[in-house]
Amino acid sequence: MAQTQVQNDQGDLIRILLSVLLPPIGVAMEVGITKHFWINVVLTILGYVPGIVHAVYIIAKK
Repeated sequence: MAQTQVQNDQGDLIRILLSVLLPPIGVAMEVGITKHFWINVVLTILGYVPGIVHAVYIIAKK
């Protein structure tokens, strides 16, 4: 049980790091190509920081 939690935490860390570099990639890894992905694409186009904030929020709320 504890091993699974460690793997989940490592996966979240990787997704968050990817979200800082390319926010839509982190969101796509977390939820797939859904409405959240497209919202993140628009936010990233409008401003890089809002895209990062949204991506980290989507990953952290899981």
